[in-house]
Amino acid sequence: MPKNHPHVFPRKPVATGVGFGAVLLWALLALLTVGSDPIPPFQLSAMTFALGGVVGGLFSLRQGGLRLVLQTTPTAVWVLGIGGLFGYHALYFSALRMAPAAEAGLIAYLWPLLIVLLSGMLPSETLRPLHVIGAVVSFAGAALIVAWGGAGFQWDYAAGYALAMLCALTWSGYSVLSRRFSDVPTQVVTFFCMSAAGLSALTHFAFEQTVIPDSTVSWLSVMGLGLGPVGLAFYLWDIGVKHGDIQLLGTASYAAPLLSTCVLIVAGFAQATTVLLVAAGLITAGAGLAALGSRKG
Repeated sequence: MPKNHPHVFPRKPVATGVGFGAVLLWALLALLTVGSDPIPPFQLSAMTFALGGVVGGLFSLRQGGLRLVLQTTPTAVWVLGIGGLFGYHALYFSALRMAPAAEAGLIAYLWPLLIVLLSGMLPSETLRPLHVIGAVVSFAGAALIVAWGGAGFQWDYAAGYALAMLCALTWSGYSVLSRRFSDVPTQVVTFFCMSAAGLSALTHFAFEQTVIPDSTVSWLSVMGLGLGPVGLAFYLWDIGVKHGDIQLLGTASYAAPLLSTCVLIVAGFAQATTVLLVAAGLITAGAGLAALGSRKG
């Protein structure tokens, strides 16, 4: 790991609070993604990641050390960062194009639970009974969404549900593994965003037809994504998972599916059905149990 970056790391309580800021921004991810329709997934990724890179560039210019970060960051960090950001959002945007936003969003938001489970399996941690119980409860919530969700289960949405599950696996893996590279400064996320934007653009031109946003809502949604959930949030999250209390941050992240669903309901993109609310509660409760298991002993 690089040891010579001119970077001062924040104290743990501060870093944890900063990381939770990302959770608040991600509560808007599903709403803004729906609002950006009909922009194809990879085009949307390219546009928003480019904006996210600009956000990071402005931040990094003030911090300095960009060249040193570029020269000394290990190859494994590049693979993890670019793969995590590009992979997750390509899957997420695709899932919300192929399945109802509320159901797909809740399945994708199983990542807080998976962070706890994966953290528990690290060499210094132990997988405890509450981890397993929490996993069963949360996956029961996901199964409830798929079987009796707000729109009712339809095989046409099966691919979207599967992509949403891959989202959860991708982001949880990225978050936990990032802890192993805590010496790498947050400025590196700038390069992750720009690289992900380039990969998204290449994939878009190869497989998609370019769509120019035709409404103010679409343009504002793209800008909102790039500046918030697919921009500033990455930098806040990087600080949180590397230098904060990862268990406490993981616990706080369980608010994301509930906040996201509430935002969709208030905006009129989802109905507050009993099944949807029960599923959200199960996912959150299961993740909370898993977090409790992590904090014991």
